[in-house]
Amino acid sequence: MTLAVLHRDRHFLVVAKPPGLPTTSPAAGDSLARRVHVLDPDAPRLHPSSRLDADVSGVVTFARTRRATKALLAARKRGAYERLYLALCARAPEPGAGRWERAIARDAHDPRKRVVCDDPGEGQPAATDYRTAAQSPHACLLFLWPQTGRTHQLRVHAAGADVPLLGDRPYGGPGRVVLPDGRTTRLPRVMLHCARVRVPDPDGSGCLTFLAPAPDDLVATWTRLGGDPAALSALPD
Repeated sequence: MTLAVLHRDRHFLVVAKPPGLPTTSPAAGDSLARRVHVLDPDAPRLHPSSRLDADVSGVVTFARTRRATKALLAARKRGAYERLYLALCARAPEPGAGRWERAIARDAHDPRKRVVCDDPGEGQPAATDYRTAAQSPHACLLFLWPQTGRTHQLRVHAAGADVPLLGDRPYGGPGRVVLPDGRTTRLPRVMLHCARVRVPDPDGSGCLTFLAPAPDDLVATWTRLGGDPAALSALPD
């Protein structure tokens, strides 16, 4: 599987992560980080500034220098590190736009999972801005902007709002959708994709924007469920 390189300069190597590949792996297995080291063996360092879940696709930014790492950390602290995700769910949330702010805690029954909690003292503060982008007869396309970076945050917040993401079976999302005519659309992975990342240039020359088009499986799922594929590329400013 060939990685798509979205951007490379002195400070950053940006790639489009395919679904099914972990960002990092503590064992000797395959991972995005290992593949990136093969792509860029002479980089002074390669630090992923975000870690997408294995099933999630999209933009991953690797800092190639210490200066870039510090710049990204500072950008996160002042809210200047923007990530925009595309997500598919079965129906639109109510209201159609807003912010999810329920805290997120480790699931007491499964330490690999997370849950929302209404007592901030029981979990970590978390915030996700969301907007209904488009609807089809059988699905809804959401724009999601995480304002914090908790484990499984977007998936958990969507499930907590009663709109679990398609394919996200650990958090209550359906593994398939049966259409009125009997056709079945199978959902082998969570329908979540990081479409855009914006970060300040460490050299102080404005803002850098990195884009990853929606992958084929997400486009095919949205289209089979009656969605207009053009909606997947009509990103908000």
